[in-house]
Parts: sequence; C-alpha cells; structure tokens
Amino acid sequence: MTLPTATTAAADPTPTDGRLAPVAALGAVVLWASAFVVIRTTGQHFSPATMTLGRLVAATLVITPFVLRPGIGRRLPRGRDWWLVAAYGVLWFATYTTSVNAAELHLDAGTTALLVNLAPVIITGYATLRMGERLSLPLVLGLVVAFTGTALIAAGQQGQPRSLLGVGLAVLAAVLYAIGTLTQKAALRRTDPLTVTWLGCLIGTVVCLPFAPMLITELAAAPASAVLGIGYLGVFPTALGFTLWAYALTRTPASRLSVSSYLVPAVAVLLSWLLLGELPTLLGLVGGALCLAGLGLSRLDLSRLDLRRN
Repeated sequence: MTLPTATTAAADPTPTDGRLAPVAALGAVVLWASAFVVIRTTGQHFSPATMTLGRLVAATLVITPFVLRPGIGRRLPRGRDWWLVAAYGVLWFATYTTSVNAAELHLDAGTTALLVNLAPVIITGYATLRMGERLSLPLVLGLVVAFTGTALIAAGQQGQPRSLLGVGLAVLAAVLYAIGTLTQKAALRRTDPLTVTWLGCLIGTVVCLPFAPMLITELAAAPASAVLGIGYLGVFPTALGFTLWAYALTRTPASRLSVSSYLVPAVAVLLSWLLLGELPTLLGLVGGALCLAGLGLSRLDLSRLDLRRN
C-alpha cells in the first residue's frame, strides 16, 4: 500500500470550521484519555481482541442510523479511496486498538502512552516529506516539549511492571496510529467524517469477527460494570471520539493535529485521579503541564507576529 503524497486538506473550510476544529480535537482527546481509564478496569474481564470487537460492535450500532440516510451513495468512497478506508479500518480501528489493549496487560498506562505517542513524530516526518505540509519551528519545539512531558508522566510511574513484549506492542500501536491517521486524512478528501468513522468501525468489526464466540463467553461471565465499560468504549471514545477527530483532521494539517494527542496521557492522569482516586506523582503533574505547553507552542503562528521596529 502506498500512502498519499499530496496535501489532503479539506476543501474551502469556512471560518466556523476553523474555530470548531480545535474544539473537536480537544473533545476527541478527552474521550480517548477516558478510554485508558476504562480499559484498565474493563480489561480485567475481557481479552484484548474481544474488548476491541465489543467496542467496535457498539460503535457501529450507534453510528449506523445516522449514516443510513438519503444520499449515502454520494458520500461513500470511490475507487482508490476504498483501499485507504480498508487500510485504516484494519490497521487503526482493529489492530491498533487490540495492540493498546494488549500492551496495557504488560505495561503501566504512562509507559504505554509514552510509546504510543511516538506516532506524532512519525506523522510529522511523513507529512512534511511526502504530503507537502510545512515544518515550522513552533511545531518542532511543541513536539519536543510535549514528548518530554509524556516521558515524565511515564517516569512518574516507575515500579510498575514492564516487559519487552509490552514495549513491542506499544511501539506497534504507535506505527499503526500514524498510518491510520495518514490514510484517514487522504480518505477524508471526498468522504464526510461520520461516514469515514462508520466504515472504519464496520471494517474493524468484520476483521475481529473470529473472536465473537470468545466475546459471548466473556460477556456472560463479566459483571455488569465491565459490560457497561465495553458499551462506553464503543459509544464515546470510538463512535464520538473518532468522528470528532476525523472532523478536525479535515480542517487541520495532520502533523499539527497529531500534537494534540500528547494531551491524552495528561488528561488520563487527571481522570485517574478524579475517578479512581489515584494520586498523580509530582513528575506526572510536571509532565502534564509540559504536554499542555507543547500543544500551545505547536500552535503558534510566527508569521502573525509583528517583529518590525517602529
């Protein structure tokens, strides 16, 4: 499969689109961060692949009524775009999600988030070299600062179990995340965000269907809270979260938007504190502040600064 080489920004975005894109990205980040918290509790009752299948089935059921409306034929991908949709459906929705679920069986959440957040570096490099996106000084500095913050969050969880297998799974997830974002960016040129998310969920569900018997067995044995956790993962971080991300991706360069994902570990630490009573470490707090600073720095537009002397 060959990734896109042309710039794939949405056509003719309106001023309102430009203002809503950061809000959509922030919403996706908060929902994805909450997924880390839910996975930590729900994952005790479901295996990685069955958790992915249950999550995707729930997401597909929620999105389908909104997609199957008049004019769907005009919104479906055409030609080569089907290969892009199939690629991120398999690699991002199915394989990436399963890899993260499996990695958290061997690593603490902070280390997993650190390794997965290699993805924005990969995305930035590819988008700059092959997609014609501009590599600015604020973007580079923002990446460095935000990644340092993620590293501090991971360092603050020392003493938690680590394994070479877990590291490998998390790095695999980072690569799949990067490929998923880039292929989705290309597919969004001619397909709306909701349809793109729906097709990704649908394709991911089909890929994971061999695990359906195992999912049925685990659902029967799991407590109601774990079953509700699967439903939450499907409806909010997947159906809503990925739709919001796709919306933002149509209106923001992939390299710039990818930096937003560095907020995920920071928000996850905050949610773990509020919902699970897990007090963040000092390094975790400093790391979270650096993640915020890095995101803000990456969004600076030096061209708008008037450096001329009066």
